[in-house]
Amino acid sequence: MNRLENWFCASRLWRYVTKRQLLPWILAGTDLGDHLLEIGAGPGAATEELRRRVTRVTSLEYDRGLAISLAKRNRGGPGAVLQGDAARLPFPEKTFSAAIAVLVLHHLRSIEQQDKALAEIYRVLRPGGMFLALEIQDGWLQRVSHFRSTFVPVVASSLDGRLASAGFSQVALDFRGGAFRFRAQRSRE
Repeated sequence: MNRLENWFCASRLWRYVTKRQLLPWILAGTDLGDHLLEIGAGPGAATEELRRRVTRVTSLEYDRGLAISLAKRNRGGPGAVLQGDAARLPFPEKTFSAAIAVLVLHHLRSIEQQDKALAEIYRVLRPGGMFLALEIQDGWLQRVSHFRSTFVPVVASSLDGRLASAGFSQVALDFRGGAFRFRAQRSRE
């Protein structure tokens, strides 16, 4: 992420928008179960609120500095913070009841990396587990704000097929402004 993204994602404004607007929309009507995987936690804009809603939250962050900082702030709380890669999750199969990724997938370096992450998320979800995500649509403003940062837009129209290839079913997709949320379920087996 570039300096602008790092600054904004750590701001009080972003924390407020995440807590009051984005998370209620993303999580509406979803039972997260007892152990949630938060992918791409960043500076933790969603972490505190997620920990209020779920018994145990494991937060994964690619950037080592952000992971260390978030772990220090969340010391003593339920769950853990780890540094790791969404395309190579360091967890055993069927560990989590749900997973969430807020504005994460477009930061992976390629569509292939995104697809690996989707397969990994499926692998670590329990049968019946839900995957929820929020992404932004491609546009000039998004490209400018990601200057000197990775930006591989997720094409919403491709999600059904990509999620099905990873093993997911019951895909739901909704748009709001320049963003979209999607959810998919691991089969109950």
